[in-house]
Amino acid sequence: MSVPPDIPITAAGRQALEEELAELVSVRRPEVVTRIAHTREQGDLRENAGYHQAREDQSRIEGRIAEIEETLRRAVLIAVPTDADVIELGCTVTVIDEFGESVLVLVGPTETDAGSGRISAGSPVGKALIGHRAGDRVRISTPGGFREMEIVTVSGRS
Repeated sequence: MSVPPDIPITAAGRQALEEELAELVSVRRPEVVTRIAHTREQGDLRENAGYHQAREDQSRIEGRIAEIEETLRRAVLIAVPTDADVIELGCTVTVIDEFGESVLVLVGPTETDAGSGRISAGSPVGKALIGHRAGDRVRISTPGGFREMEIVTVSGRS
C-alpha cells in the first residue's frame, strides 16, 4: 500500500483550513442536525423535501470535514521565503504576458484560487516559473497552447 504524498501548505493556508474546519464542526454540523430533527417531525420522510435537502447538506458537510482533516494530516508547512531571487513555492511574482501584468502567488494545491492570483506550483504556469528570476522570459505549455511570460519581480512574503 502506498503512502499518500505530502501536501505543501503555507501557514496562512493551514490557518484558513483550521478555521473552516472549526466552523463546520461547531456551527454548520449542529445546525444541519437540528434541521434534520425538525423536518423528521413533519411526518412521512418519503415526501419530505426539507428532510432530504437537510440530509444532502449533512452529507456535503461531512465530506468537507473529512477532506479538510485528511489535508491537515498530510500537510507539510512550507517556509515562505522572506527574500527571494529565484522563484519557489511561496513566492509572489509579477509577470507580463499577452494579457498584461499579473501578480501571482505560488502556493500548494489546496490553496489555489486563480481569481485572486494564487496559483498552484504544480500548475503549468507554476511549474514553468519555478527556478526562474526577474528578467527571465518563460515559455509555458498550457491546455490552450503556448504562452510566453516575462518575469518582472520576485518577492518572498505573500
